[in-house]
Amino acid sequence: MFSKILIANRGEIACRAMRTAKKLGIATVAVYSDADLNALHTSTADEAVHIGPAASAESYLSIDKIIQVCKDTNADAVYPGYGFLSENSAFAKALDDNNITFIGPGQHAIECMGDKITSKKLAIEAGVNTVPGHTDIITDADHAIKISTSIGYPVMLKASAGGGGKGMRVAYSDDECREGFERATNEAKSSFGDDRIFIEKFIEKPRHIEIQVLADKHGNTIYLNERECSIQRRHQKVIEEAPSPFLDEATRKSMGEQSCALANAVDYHSAGTVEFIVDADRNFYFLEMNTRLQVEHPVTEMITGLDLVEEMIHIAAGEKLKHQQSDIGIKGWSMEARVYAENPFREFLPSTGRVTRYVEPLNQPNVRVDSGVYEGGEVSIYYDPMISKLITWAEDRNTAIDRMHAALNQYQIDGVTTNIPFLSALFSNSDFRAGDFSTNFIEQHYPKGFSRTKATDKEKLHQHAAAAVTRFLLRKRSASISGTIRPTTPATSLPLVVIDNGQQIPFTVTQLTATTYELESESKTFTVETDWKPSNAVFEAIIENEQVILQWKRTFVGYELSNANQVAELQVMSPRAASKFHLMPIRKELDTSSLLLSPMPGLLIDVMVKEGDSVTAGDSLAIVEAMKMENVLKAERNGTVAKIVATPGSTLDVDQKILEFEVS
Repeated sequence: MFSKILIANRGEIACRAMRTAKKLGIATVAVYSDADLNALHTSTADEAVHIGPAASAESYLSIDKIIQVCKDTNADAVYPGYGFLSENSAFAKALDDNNITFIGPGQHAIECMGDKITSKKLAIEAGVNTVPGHTDIITDADHAIKISTSIGYPVMLKASAGGGGKGMRVAYSDDECREGFERATNEAKSSFGDDRIFIEKFIEKPRHIEIQVLADKHGNTIYLNERECSIQRRHQKVIEEAPSPFLDEATRKSMGEQSCALANAVDYHSAGTVEFIVDADRNFYFLEMNTRLQVEHPVTEMITGLDLVEEMIHIAAGEKLKHQQSDIGIKGWSMEARVYAENPFREFLPSTGRVTRYVEPLNQPNVRVDSGVYEGGEVSIYYDPMISKLITWAEDRNTAIDRMHAALNQYQIDGVTTNIPFLSALFSNSDFRAGDFSTNFIEQHYPKGFSRTKATDKEKLHQHAAAAVTRFLLRKRSASISGTIRPTTPATSLPLVVIDNGQQIPFTVTQLTATTYELESESKTFTVETDWKPSNAVFEAIIENEQVILQWKRTFVGYELSNANQVAELQVMSPRAASKFHLMPIRKELDTSSLLLSPMPGLLIDVMVKEGDSVTAGDSLAIVEAMKMENVLKAERNGTVAKIVATPGSTLDVDQKILEFEVS
């Protein structure tokens, strides 16, 4: 067994690998860039070594630097995680040449399966059903259009060395194909150092289901059932679960056996994932094989009880698999949600900055959080915006979903905007709960983008009741401070008015027991049971016999009460103060309609217009790169470009001015 492992990655996967290494008694070495000086993975490891600037090409993608750190720290193995060098055969070879063990498959398997073009050719030769497409290199945009026309639109343009949704575009026309080729090529080069693109037929209404395999160096290969990964946005997985609600046992067995056969064909050893597109009739087609651990591996661990990182380490050390196929069952159901620093209300644009509050929802049963951030840490513009993976387990699917809802409501993240409201909406969707979905699910349900769901009358009542009770308890605490002019005995009953968007809702709050409160409104009387204290940022209560979880924070003039679905800005005051509330001035919003502002921090790649140009709504204006993704900013209305304020190559802050318009 290894004595010291270098983790050639960052973020949550680096921290997750270190936990397993510590469990096995193996020392760990972290590497970090300038941007990650204070990152969580640097303090989690036994040693941490600086390897270069923030740009991945000069740090996490530098093979020479990582090998030198191995030599300097006497690390005898490298764990790559996913992304970066995890599927780089040159890296595996360089490690082998320096007598350092790569905790992953051999160079041959990576070359065969890690490259999507090569893997598809091998699958075809092996008689595996594959999606129609063109596996040779695409030379330029014109060539891409020619190939796409011959295949028939829609097509998928994919980076050969890609993954994680980067370097992927769907095209329905020649124009979309041309722009998609340029964007996919640029993203592929930036993310993977490899700009090769291939094209395949885009199968509409498919399901994305993958099989986890384990193979040792002694000829033993098993599959660990499947993961359903169909809930995707821009080809980036958002929700994963295991098992799939769609597969039957016969299809599962067939997919698993085929996956093992493919792994054996390339002498695969380690954990790997074979991905398939599955149509409505459960016909499945080979998509690709990932020669690394997948982001979504925790759901497989939760239903099998295996630690996949531990299995990879044992395999790399030359040990035989401890499990046979007959040992692998399916225990319960597991859900995973990817929590990203992005704004779902602004087209999911990245959100970067300091994490001012970070509290994980670990008081819920069977909840796991794989995270790479901490309170006070930073979400950088240079890397993937994932904050964490939230995983739940239960005996059945609906309970696993319910536990996910509760965990999302309790997850406290401030300082950056997250996609938690969007995740909660997905888990609440009736079609999702019924298992009726495809990879088009998000596009179909949110064709105009995402917005918060409107609170029902019951949800509004819960918000108002929570605000009234918290105000009552705050007043009670103030009244109990010795030496104040307030009465020394706090009132047990208090009239209050909750103001919600101008509407005034009167309540009388009466404390019945230490944790029970009676609320009387104009229309009804009901009870609230809670042990909330003013120091708590989460208000948990039983209101009208229903569990309510709301995050609570003070605002300048009141309280913000929110869960993953809604947010309410409320004021609570005495009846006398409420009678004067209409005298408060209304704050005016700043008009920015004549400006193009950067919706995120990032690098301005290109300005696509000139001063004096006339533009119409929908025209492309500029390209901003953030977190390895190129974002095209488009005109929201007609106008004339009056002034170009920012130049290509500039680093932009959020809401920094790029263009000024004369609006027509």
